[in-house]
Amino acid sequence: MRWLLVFLLAFLVFNGLKAWLQRIGLGRLPGDFTLRLFGRELYIPLASSLVLSLLAMAIGAFF
Repeated sequence: MRWLLVFLLAFLVFNGLKAWLQRIGLGRLPGDFTLRLFGRELYIPLASSLVLSLLAMAIGAFF
């Protein structure tokens, strides 16, 4: 249940930061999906999430 909550929160954060993430190159990786449903655009950043998780893990290992 916790992982579902963490995934949902990460999904909401990535949707809110979509424009900023695209400026730095994330969001256009091969595993990132953008869907249009009912006039809304949903952003599912699978590959970007993996890259950011690896970066956070590397930073956490040094501090």
